[in-house]
Amino acid sequence: MPEPHLRAADADRAAVATVLGEHMSAGRLTMDEYDERLARAYTAKTYGELEQLTADLPAVVPTPRHPSAQPAVPAPANVSAHGHDPQSWRSWLTTSLIVLTIWAATSLASWEWHYFWPIWVIGPWAAVLLAQTVAGDRDKHDGTRERRRLR
Repeated sequence: MPEPHLRAADADRAAVATVLGEHMSAGRLTMDEYDERLARAYTAKTYGELEQLTADLPAVVPTPRHPSAQPAVPAPANVSAHGHDPQSWRSWLTTSLIVLTIWAATSLASWEWHYFWPIWVIGPWAAVLLAQTVAGDRDKHDGTRERRRLR
């Protein structure tokens, strides 16, 4: 830290609070100690006051990661072979049933048919999902044709 008599900024206080949180997570501080030090960190005015809060704690060293050590990201399990997500259609269907039920209940409660507002929820969403599904199918078929041409 810079000279202890210089005034600390909010970013400096937040950085010390983050370090304290890491030490609490590692088990070096109890919850009470963490709360007390955190309160002191946010009321500290100088770098010297902030430095006192972490003086008895070891320096936090980030663990280096090698790019090859990171696990490969698997493809989402809920995406079908056609490239679209069947869960999206289930969500659409569930929402459609809910808004239709609300519309029907309010219409029946008043004994008159209300304006069919669910179309503004159901229609555009279905159009987007349909476009995504068709585009996904088209991409799959275009890729197959491209692979055949390359052979």
